[in-house]
Amino acid sequence: MDVSAGTEMIAVPPGQVTLSDRRTQRSWSVELAPYQLAAFPITQALYAQITGRRPSTAHGDRLPVEGVSWWDAVRFCNALSQRDGFAPTYHLHAGGEGIDWDASADGYRLPTEAEWEHACHAGTTGPRYGPLDEIAWYRGNAHERIHDVGGKRPNPWGLYDMLGNVWDWCWDIYDAEVYGAYRVLRGGGWFDEHWSCRASARRRSHPSFRVDDVGFRIARSIVR
Repeated sequence: MDVSAGTEMIAVPPGQVTLSDRRTQRSWSVELAPYQLAAFPITQALYAQITGRRPSTAHGDRLPVEGVSWWDAVRFCNALSQRDGFAPTYHLHAGGEGIDWDASADGYRLPTEAEWEHACHAGTTGPRYGPLDEIAWYRGNAHERIHDVGGKRPNPWGLYDMLGNVWDWCWDIYDAEVYGAYRVLRGGGWFDEHWSCRASARRRSHPSFRVDDVGFRIARSIVR
């Protein structure tokens, strides 16, 4: 299967997930409708095919794209939607950094962090969906470099690299009162210690920042 130039979407069943934040000791539950999530992080080949750009530090068609901002990711979602004949999900405000999510659109988008965590667990209940060395590239086994997508065992729903390799941008604002526009990152990366590669671990970054261990994967709503 050539995963470098395409994207395979996995059907994710509905469910409920309880999110938690260690800093504030807060937890909250979210009910989720069914949706689709990409089996792999977006690769450099697909990103280049859609945008004409190769922003990553390391180079390889099957490597996850990294060095992309949250804004880069949402623009990619709209461009891929247009290529595939779907209605773009995001409406970006002219001349500013405002954005609206059209929930009625059937195009590609970033997952919410609740969708991300629900899909990461894939029906399991522990901090990870399997032994870490079998499912993730992290500091203990990555030899300080990024790796091709799909090289480790997928979770029970067929999703690869949910933990390790690159962090995934999510739609959500992390904590508007404290961090302003910072958005949520999930999953852990190739340079992270084992404790960051957990289904519940949260990180944050400004939506304009580009980092060499941050990429993204895409979702789609099931619009009726």
